[in-house]
Amino acid sequence: MWLLSMLTAAVAPGIALLAYFYLKDRYDAEPIHMVARMFIIGALIVLPIAVIQRGLTLELGESPFVQAFLVSAGIEEAMKWFVLYHMIYNHTEFDEPYDGIVYAAAVSLGFATLENVLYALLLPASFGSLLLRALLPVSGHALFGVLMGYYIGKAKFASARSGRYLAASFLIPLFWHGAFDYILLVFKQYWMLLMVPLMAYLWFRGGLKIRRANDRSPFRSIPREDEIKMQRIRP
Repeated sequence: MWLLSMLTAAVAPGIALLAYFYLKDRYDAEPIHMVARMFIIGALIVLPIAVIQRGLTLELGESPFVQAFLVSAGIEEAMKWFVLYHMIYNHTEFDEPYDGIVYAAAVSLGFATLENVLYALLLPASFGSLLLRALLPVSGHALFGVLMGYYIGKAKFASARSGRYLAASFLIPLFWHGAFDYILLVFKQYWMLLMVPLMAYLWFRGGLKIRRANDRSPFRSIPREDEIKMQRIRP
């Protein structure tokens, strides 16, 4: 029973956040099986990322800057970007800008969820520590995914400068992820003083990206099914 409770606490934040971002798609929701597939792939890349990170740590040392921006953020965001670009970018289901956010969030949250499960199983985790991880690493990965997906969506549907947006889809989440990890590595005592405003800003910025991506949907002018039903029942 204890193990089941811990696993539930480890998995629930990622599922809840994924549902939140999925339901934010206002015009053309993605197939559930596609979103679930990207979530699972995000979980599967945890092991190869861990191997690469271990090798880089042995080679480059444990400098906080190197660990934060190269070993942690660099490898993780590069692998997520690789998956999105090669499996989703040219997929027929990627047919509006917001889809990039949904799929990037799915990959990121799959990664964060399995990482959370391993944390619960391998370390002496408590419900308090899992709650803290839900508020910080899990939601952090989700927000980095939102930024990545937003710019991938811009690149997909831009009439020009798609290469610039593709670069931004990797470099911008890399920067914020690196800053996130650098705070945790360097500011041992007062990290909350920096982390709280950082997370508040990322949530604010993520909300803006979600709204802008939805506003660019080519399906905005097409009435949704619920709107059609309302029109039919109005006198």
